[in-house]
Amino acid sequence: MNKILTLGRKNKQNICISVDTLGGDNGESVIVEGLELVRRQYSHVSYLLHGNSKKLDQLLTNYPELKRLSTIVHSSQAVLMTQKPTDALRNGKDTSMFSCIDSVQSKQADAAVSCGNTGALMLMSLVKLRKIPGVNRPAIAIMWPSRNHSGFNIVLDAGADVKADPEDLLKYAVMGSTYAQNGFNLTTPRVGLLNVGTEDIKGSQDLFEANERIKQVSKKNNYEYMGFVEGTDIPSDKVDVIVTDGFTGNIALKTGEGTAKLIGDFMNESFRKNMLSKLSSILAIKPLKRLKEKIDPRRVNGGVLIGLNGLVVKSHGNADHVGIEAAVKLAIKLTTNNFSENLSFNLKNTSLVND
Repeated sequence: MNKILTLGRKNKQNICISVDTLGGDNGESVIVEGLELVRRQYSHVSYLLHGNSKKLDQLLTNYPELKRLSTIVHSSQAVLMTQKPTDALRNGKDTSMFSCIDSVQSKQADAAVSCGNTGALMLMSLVKLRKIPGVNRPAIAIMWPSRNHSGFNIVLDAGADVKADPEDLLKYAVMGSTYAQNGFNLTTPRVGLLNVGTEDIKGSQDLFEANERIKQVSKKNNYEYMGFVEGTDIPSDKVDVIVTDGFTGNIALKTGEGTAKLIGDFMNESFRKNMLSKLSSILAIKPLKRLKEKIDPRRVNGGVLIGLNGLVVKSHGNADHVGIEAAVKLAIKLTTNNFSENLSFNLKNTSLVND
């Protein structure tokens, strides 16, 4: 049974973020360090920390201000990364993940953040929070480094469901554009539908149908529809939101991550090849540092589970304190901008147009 240990008074007018401290690969200390970074910028935010109460209490001793803003919810178990989502749901009522999501469902917290098992997190969130009326398949929306002024594009679905029919893709367009409006303050986000080419004659029948539907409701939902886009457009400044099914989106995501790592490895090998290369690397330190900061995956840590009656942010399992900071800040920003309420309103408008 989960027990609550109160460490400080929580102002109910403030934002409260629920954090699963047992889901990540790097332990509770990294999560607490990340929350301390957030606290320095957002001193009005409080936290529900789900995990080992004794260990968390000890860690928070080093951060008195964070401790004052935190409430520990003791959880005895963690959802394993190797655990099947159905097993985690069936046997996971005493886990930190379940408790974390439950606090959003019970309105104790405004948003949940977890580094845990993606499949389990999605299934638990789906069962506890339920889908927004009109949503058939929720999606995972991720931020992709791009040439846009914000530095990112939004891609969805990144793997919540491998299937997506035309109606799902339409809802993804609305979800993604609402995310862009609330997360990046874009008044009229540009939305593209991922295809094997930009020509109208390419693609499947489902994509042709989705193309027409997304175009039809664009003005009603305040986004500009750019039509079909290709894989090369994902990191471009041509669009702000890229819509696709979870099968294609997840492959694109993993391919991008793998390619980025490969390029990084090749660069390191090149600079270490001989003495001249090593000297060249010294001259290139500042440009390389700027490049690293621009494409640092920790800065885009946080996939949003969209289409649910509640805000859930999925952090990378191996996130460090900087990654945790990014995921929690994203949850705070979307909460501040009433993302969940705006999304429900926009999806309702979409249903009215379809009717």
